[in-house]
Amino acid sequence: MLSVENIGYACINLELNERPKKHRVTTNRAMVRRTFDKKGVAYASDLAYHNVQDLYKILQWNEANNFKFFRLSSNLFPWHSQYDWEEMPMHDRIVEWLQICGNYAKQHGHRLTTHPGPFNKLTSADERIINNTVRDLEAHGWMFDQMGLPRSPFAKINIHVGATYGDKQMACDNFCRNFERLSDSVKSRLTVENDDKASLYSTRELYEMIYERIGIPIVHDVHHHKFCTGGLSQEDAMQMAASTWGDVRPVIHYSQSRAIEHNDPKIKPQAHSDSYWEPVETFDIDVDVMLEAKHKEKAAYAMRGMLFG
Repeated sequence: MLSVENIGYACINLELNERPKKHRVTTNRAMVRRTFDKKGVAYASDLAYHNVQDLYKILQWNEANNFKFFRLSSNLFPWHSQYDWEEMPMHDRIVEWLQICGNYAKQHGHRLTTHPGPFNKLTSADERIINNTVRDLEAHGWMFDQMGLPRSPFAKINIHVGATYGDKQMACDNFCRNFERLSDSVKSRLTVENDDKASLYSTRELYEMIYERIGIPIVHDVHHHKFCTGGLSQEDAMQMAASTWGDVRPVIHYSQSRAIEHNDPKIKPQAHSDSYWEPVETFDIDVDVMLEAKHKEKAAYAMRGMLFG
């Protein structure tokens, strides 16, 4: 049975982020490549330090407002694939704050996850892309290890299989082979998500081409499924994905179409809405729901109202 605690939001808390600059709370302090090249690891370390301190404030806000499920921003450590952790001048203090955040999450029963960006492509045949992907994923694994989060998909690191390169079988063969290059820290947490284009990967294809070979759990995205069904109903696809999680509660993603929300056919139908006007349907499957609306926790409140009154 779905409860308030099964509903989560992603990366940014608008109430805290929209405060005056002096009092703003955010984990998205970042910089462009030009600034990184100029200021280097020291500046990245300083931004990361303030990001992890503010993560603790967000977790406290989440606890006070009964949000037990939260996706961490991948911007927590700016340009983290470009340096080794030990190079950060504030490494020890950053690790201390990661431990504080992880302990707080465990103490209060919070589920923390992350969703590295679409440039991560284990399907590629390009060694440079694979090396960059491995470095980025390992950075997320390192962060979760420092926080003391479980090495299981409960603390999932979720990615898209993504590109097909004109040959899905070849691409999935690459994915499964390159998966073996990852550390246990990442392997144990990695999940894959269905896509929003018919030319890419449905939940069914992920099940047959990835899960059945290497056992990676599948995150079913309800909105994406509308554009890439794999011949399955929403309920059957969600049930298929849920069956891949073993003893860990599955995660689904939920958003609605921004084109419908704004009654604007010029907007791509795949674009995520600001908020919600229909409650999520879970078909009585025991899942955690990551909401991906642009209005973040404000949209989550709207969903709570529809589901629980």
